Amino acid sequence: MSRLSDLLYQLRAKDPTLAKELEREVAALADRRAFGLNFERHVPEAVELPGRRVRKGDKVRILPPRGSTAKGDDRLWRVVGLNRSDGVASLHLHRDAVGDEDAHEATRTQTPVENLVVVAEFRDPIYPGLVSTGRVERGGDNPYHVVINAENYLALETLLFTHRGTIDAIYIDPPYNSGSTDWKYNNKYVAADDQYVHSKWLAFIERRLLLARQLLNPARSVLIVTIDHNEMGHLSLLLEQLFPQPSARIHMVTSVINPRGKYKPNDFARCEEYIFFVALGDATVVGEPDDDFGEGARVPWRTFRRSDIASRRGTSKGGPAQFFPIYVDARERIAQIGPALAHGTPRQNVPAKSGCVPVFPIREDGTEMNWGLTVPAAQRLWEKGYLRVGRHTPERPQTWEISYLTAGRIADIEEGRAVVHGRNPDGSVNASYLVSKIKMPVTTWNRPSHNAETCGTELLKRLLGRKLFDFPKSLYAVEDALRLFLANKPDAVVVDFFCGSGTTTHAVMRLNRQDGGQRRSICITNNEVSVDEAASLRARGLRPGDEEWEQWGIFEYVTKRRVTAAVTGLTPDGAPIEDDYAFSDVFPIAEGLAENVEFFVLTYEAPLRVASNREFKKIAPLLWLRAGSQGRRIDDIRAGWDVADTYGVLTNLDCADEFLRAVADRRGALRIAYIVTDEERLFETVAQELPDGVEVVRLYEAYLRNFEIDSGRGLL
Repeated sequence: MSRLSDLLYQLRAKDPTLAKELEREVAALADRRAFGLNFERHVPEAVELPGRRVRKGDKVRILPPRGSTAKGDDRLWRVVGLNRSDGVASLHLHRDAVGDEDAHEATRTQTPVENLVVVAEFRDPIYPGLVSTGRVERGGDNPYHVVINAENYLALETLLFTHRGTIDAIYIDPPYNSGSTDWKYNNKYVAADDQYVHSKWLAFIERRLLLARQLLNPARSVLIVTIDHNEMGHLSLLLEQLFPQPSARIHMVTSVINPRGKYKPNDFARCEEYIFFVALGDATVVGEPDDDFGEGARVPWRTFRRSDIASRRGTSKGGPAQFFPIYVDARERIAQIGPALAHGTPRQNVPAKSGCVPVFPIREDGTEMNWGLTVPAAQRLWEKGYLRVGRHTPERPQTWEISYLTAGRIADIEEGRAVVHGRNPDGSVNASYLVSKIKMPVTTWNRPSHNAETCGTELLKRLLGRKLFDFPKSLYAVEDALRLFLANKPDAVVVDFFCGSGTTTHAVMRLNRQDGGQRRSICITNNEVSVDEAASLRARGLRPGDEEWEQWGIFEYVTKRRVTAAVTGLTPDGAPIEDDYAFSDVFPIAEGLAENVEFFVLTYEAPLRVASNREFKKIAPLLWLRAGSQGRRIDDIRAGWDVADTYGVLTNLDCADEFLRAVADRRGALRIAYIVTDEERLFETVAQELPDGVEVVRLYEAYLRNFEIDSGRGLL
């Protein structure tokens, strides 16, 4: 390493930029673990920003001619000059471009601006804003769910300004890396035969999880990740490295999503996927209603005969005290409980009782077993009505079934969770549950509600009126996974940065309906079109950024429509949605959901324009989002200040007195006060006058600092 350090030192004097990049890669190699998950992290990712105006200093790619389906130029160029009069840009080949072997021959060029698309590399600082593209309002004063059209890595960086360390749950369903063209790396689809296919996938996921980790509340939150067999092992190791014990506890659940299995010739038919739950801090599994012990359900009885062969008569387990006769009379009632028989005493030797049949615990094959309790304990249960005669089985060695209530069921009755309505003719109790019991889920789920076809694909088809999206998650599977940690968090904030069709938003809204909660979801998806659709659109002379292109993207064509349909109860064509929801909460889908949702597209702003308060309208949604996305949003501050439901903004410090009076009138409802000033002393003066409990944020210092310092976060 010392020789390499010397060479880097020499290079730094000649080419500082190249030296810096090499030092980054060397540092990453030096940090590789001797034990654990090692993988190549590859070049940093980049995202194209179609529609973003080209500015001097931008990194850009040159697009292929309109109408061409040929592969574009992957190299990155730097805009060194712009001539707006003739629409031409002067470019210099960016040093970090991939495939720039011929850079020494042609490092400068000129091209029309319309043939350029701005590119953001993930190591570069971004200055994001949000522009609303529509909203649906049926939830009254409830907070808004937010759905963002953006590349998810950059959107996660944005959320670090609004929600760092405050998120209660993150649910993601990332690309499964199954070999289909369903995910991109560094602006390219990854082929199944790529020798770095697993390594690229890990780099792709790790960068996003590093950001997601900083969003989660370390004291009490959960990360939920679904995956299939292709990357399950790798993801398990990655999660263990990113979320080490004891601060995190990782559980994996196997979930059957296709009971018939996915057919493959001469191979296993896969029927399952895997769900990782990463619980941070004090986060615990709340549990879920037990279908066998729901409200109004009868308290169940259990067979009194021991079932395990190790508890047969003559073994030490249970001993001789648990083999005894139970006398059943002609009225099918227990008449008496006889004394226990010693080992070796034939059961035929028990004394007869007039009009009764002695019943012993005997299996169908004739094996003598033991009862579940001793004679004194059985006597107490019988006297209380907790032991009874069941079905008559004269053809079997044990001619009557004997049942009892276990200690847990007896506790339910005696502690008020279940109520005795009366007694049966034999004196046994007739009891049912007043409230649903809660059980801890097992780690293998095989539930009809989690079938991805019937509760995902078919449900989405009914919402949208036609099939527009492949492989959506079961709505009820997402709902169940979130409920396990959020049942007792009615105001939880949930993030999904692989939003897809919008199932997570839909599931959170249904959870709110079930318990009157005000949970909020923040879901992120890009507006990518399918591979086949993209080829067709390019052949028509269209490009990303064109309105006719963007209308077919997943955000516009699927996610936005699905979430709107869930809230309104209407298909995109305006027809009431047929059919009912099922399982945990049954009601007509056409009723809709009493929720508020707003849709945004992420924008990329110039820092000087932000700092000079010239882009307030685009920054305004971020301020509203940080304050809880509830109530009125402050989109205009021409008066120098404004106070909304949960936050206030002061841009003219000459209006500080009016602002402070308005804040005082809110009487504790305000969460955040944003003060726009470059003067530290003036900021502190106003901040000291604000009520306790109000978070004070200085603009635009806090905003700019967040994105300048955090640029490249998650890149190793």
